[in-house]
Amino acid sequence: MRAFMVERYGDSSVRAGEIPDPQLGPDDVLVRIHAAGVNPLDNKISKGEFKAILPYRTPFVLGNDLAGTVAGAGAAVTGFAVGDEVFARPGKDRIGTFAELIAVHQDDLAPKPASLTMEEAASLPLVALTAWQALVERAHLRSGQKVLIHAGSGGVGTIAIQLAKHLGAFVATTASTANTDLVTELGADVVIDYKKQAFETILHDYDVVLDTLGGDTLTTSLRVLKPGGKIISIAGPPDPAFARELGANPFIRLVMRALSSRIRRRARRHRVTYSFLFMKASGNQLRELTPLIDAGTIRPVIDRVLPFESTPQALDYIEKGHTRPGKTVIRVHR
Repeated sequence: MRAFMVERYGDSSVRAGEIPDPQLGPDDVLVRIHAAGVNPLDNKISKGEFKAILPYRTPFVLGNDLAGTVAGAGAAVTGFAVGDEVFARPGKDRIGTFAELIAVHQDDLAPKPASLTMEEAASLPLVALTAWQALVERAHLRSGQKVLIHAGSGGVGTIAIQLAKHLGAFVATTASTANTDLVTELGADVVIDYKKQAFETILHDYDVVLDTLGGDTLTTSLRVLKPGGKIISIAGPPDPAFARELGANPFIRLVMRALSSRIRRRARRHRVTYSFLFMKASGNQLRELTPLIDAGTIRPVIDRVLPFESTPQALDYIEKGHTRPGKTVIRVHR
C-alpha cells in the first residue's frame, strides 16, 4: 500500500513509499482510509518533540485522524462489518493514517456520523476527543460556569467552543480580527482580538482555561482564573500526573516533574490547579459525540482538502502556522 513515512527524527518532511499491508490482530479492524486529518501534532512527532514519551521506531507512517470503510476484521471483533463507514483517532502507539490502509483496535473505532462526508469526519476525532477530555472529563464544566478557550479558530478551539456552549458555559475565546465572526457564530460570548487586546486585563473570575498555545499565554492565563479554577493545557509542560498515566520510567517522571514545576508553583500561588492533557483514543467517546454532531450542535470547520499526493505540502502548511480557521484534511480515496 502507499503511505507517507518519517524516515528520521528532526526532519518535518515525509517520504512517499510502498509498504506491506497491515497485519490484523484478533481485536483489530482493517480500515480503508478515505480521508485523514492533519494536525500540529504530526509535525511535532516527526521532529522528535515527543520522542521521550512516544518513541516510534523509524521509519514509521505519520497521521492521527481518519475516516474510511471497514475492509476486514480480526476474529474477536464485534460490532463492525466489512463496508461499515467509520472514523477514529488511532491509539498513540498505532498511528499511521497517512496511508491507504490501517489496522485500528476496535475499542478506538466508532461508526462515522451519518451527516458528515468522509473529509468532514476525518477532521474531527483528535480535536473532538481533546475538547471532550478537557472540558467534560478533566474540567467537569457545568452550566453557568465561565471558560476561556485560547485560539478559538484553531482545530481544537472550534470544537471546544461548540462543546462548551452545549454544556451551558459562558465562553470567551482569543482570535484574530479576521476570525471574530466565525468564533462568534460557533458560540463564543466574548471574543478577544489577541493582536489588539490583552485578555488578562479584560477577563476575570473564570472557572476554566483551555490552553492550546503554551508559553507566555499559559502563564498569563493564571490571572483570569478565580480561586479553585482549573487551567488545562495541551501545549504546556507535561506534569507528574501525566507521567504516572503514561507509566513512564523514574527518570522520565523526574524530568516531567522538573519541566512543570514552575507553572505548578505559580498555579498554587494563584490558588488554582494546572494539568497537562495528552488526549487518548476512545471509540466510546466518539460515540457520545456523534449525536451532537448529527444534530448540528457540533459541526466541523475545515480550512482545505488536499489530495493524498500533497501530504508533504499539507504538513508544511500546518508548520508555517496558517491563519485560516479549521482543519486541513488529506483525501486518500474517493
